[in-house]
Amino acid sequence: MPHLIAPDVRIHRSFLDAMQEFVEEGADERSLLVHEMEEYADTWHRPEVFARYVAGLNAEPLEETPRVAGWVPMTTVWYVEGDTFLGRLSVRHRLNRFLAEVGGHIGYAVRPSARRRGHATAMLRGSLPVAHRLGIESALVTCDTTNIASRRVIEAAGGVLEDQRAGKLRFWIRTGV
Repeated sequence: MPHLIAPDVRIHRSFLDAMQEFVEEGADERSLLVHEMEEYADTWHRPEVFARYVAGLNAEPLEETPRVAGWVPMTTVWYVEGDTFLGRLSVRHRLNRFLAEVGGHIGYAVRPSARRRGHATAMLRGSLPVAHRLGIESALVTCDTTNIASRRVIEAAGGVLEDQRAGKLRFWIRTGV
């Protein structure tokens, strides 16, 4: 049964396969994955580099962790089935100006070969308790105005459309029970 886990080095091989799928698809340049791919693509295959990458992801929730200027602390979780990487999501602990306009509290990505199976909906729903534990009572989740699949995922998780800004639909989802 697929479930959310903290990033883990045991998923290394499947993670690399998933990243190759994203590369072949042409990941959106605004995606967090693109920044990570640019930094690690040539070295992720090395176990010691991947271990540092995983440790860095697991340190991101801490306020004192160094991060890219303007980025906020975030909790990253991976959606896996056994040792198979299916997707990832990030829960940003607070909104800065960019996130409040177009990025939102929660961002997610499902590897191309695992799409259209309900994983995105399960991941987003599974992230709501994570957000709630972080003190986020209502999470902002956005998607491109043209991304009908993501809109359906957000609405299925309880998202209520607030408005549209900069080519994004902005939804709010209650994180509590």
